[in-house]
Amino acid sequence: MKIITMTLLSALLALSASAEKTYKYRVNLKDKVGTSYTVDKPEAFLSERALERRSRQQLPVDETDLPVSQTYVKELLGTGAKLVTTSKWNNTVVLEVSDTTLMDQVKEMPFVSNIKKVWTQSDSIPARNKNRKKEVTNNWKEAGYAYGKAFRQIQIHGGDSLHAAGFTGKGMHVAVIDAGFYNADKIKFFKHMDLLGTHDFVNPNSDIYEENSHGMKVLSCMAANIKNVFIGTAPEASYWLLRSEDNDTEQPIEEDYWAAAIEFADSVGVDVINTSLGYYAFDEGYGGYRYRDLDGHYSLMSHSASVAADKGIVVVCSAGNSGRGAWKKVTPPGDSENVLTVGAMTKDLQNAEFSSVGNTSDGRIKPDVMAIGVSSVVSGNDGTVSKANGTSFASPTMCGVVTCFWQACPWLTAKEVIKAVQQAGDRVDYPDNIYGYGVPNLWKAYQKELEKKK
Repeated sequence: MKIITMTLLSALLALSASAEKTYKYRVNLKDKVGTSYTVDKPEAFLSERALERRSRQQLPVDETDLPVSQTYVKELLGTGAKLVTTSKWNNTVVLEVSDTTLMDQVKEMPFVSNIKKVWTQSDSIPARNKNRKKEVTNNWKEAGYAYGKAFRQIQIHGGDSLHAAGFTGKGMHVAVIDAGFYNADKIKFFKHMDLLGTHDFVNPNSDIYEENSHGMKVLSCMAANIKNVFIGTAPEASYWLLRSEDNDTEQPIEEDYWAAAIEFADSVGVDVINTSLGYYAFDEGYGGYRYRDLDGHYSLMSHSASVAADKGIVVVCSAGNSGRGAWKKVTPPGDSENVLTVGAMTKDLQNAEFSSVGNTSDGRIKPDVMAIGVSSVVSGNDGTVSKANGTSFASPTMCGVVTCFWQACPWLTAKEVIKAVQQAGDRVDYPDNIYGYGVPNLWKAYQKELEKKK
């Protein structure tokens, strides 16, 4: 009887432990005192390629590049909290706790300026599809012309001319920060893709190819490479696949995951980043942003994106799909400074009604440019040629052409690339809050840059 009672008690305790909720908090640090790194030895925290990219653009390594103080992290973990992630550009640490009273101790630490709850454990997470590979048929018919049905979304920006001149993205490193890359490991459109690596910042133990298909469709706009079926805008670039979006919930911690992802991309030497993610409202209890917050820095994600060009990276992001809703405005990080925010249009160059509009609260033009985002040609989950709507697909289409343009003009800095793309827009003389600078032709931009270089 005693053995049975003890067994039942153990089972109840185990059940109680498994039901115990956990929470994650963003901790803002006041400084980086105690860090073991120095700006005069950047090779300790930045790759050779990252340093070469900065050197080429004459950009210094500064204190924002230093990892957060390990001395502070050690003290924070001494409370019993677990480390989730850090951000050196924002000087933040995310901690996980089951006992929220631990955060009272954290709040009183002299090096802590602020704490904010950014995640509450969800009661139910849907199971992933373990039979996903059986969905892939890779069945398609050749179209008889090189780009297949994707020709228009490339040609409108002069991408076909850049490709014909040999600028297909080769040698350029691109990071795609998204929600998952479902079946991308089995879809033949990516068979010849130069994959540099993958990383899941939401759940490092996940299979990134079991997660949401959004990132796979985004990736296909750039990296697909099957002649006469579907060719993307940067078919020979090299790619990092990074997951920061937790599709099961919508909580502020996703901005922290995204910040970690963009800093990782910087550290490994990425040239260009596409992100077709954006946040203006979160799950109940977490609120959201206001129009006046769209200043390019208020959102943690926007601030991180605004820093990227200073590190020599071109960030291309979607404007958002709120044009028909109550919000209407671009979604962070679409308000960021020195990034290319892309709105969606039809093949006839008419803006999509759903495409989010600008401008920013401090009066900057947004979106920056437009690309096709209505009936965009993408890969289906089964590896067939499919179509989808959204600024999510306008962004990578533009990102790939920008990558090829920068390959063609390697002497330009990240900020000069962004400026050149804006100036190549067909509405550059009269930009507005719907089309921005318009539809850029980057073949013409390339020719213009060649003339300037003579």
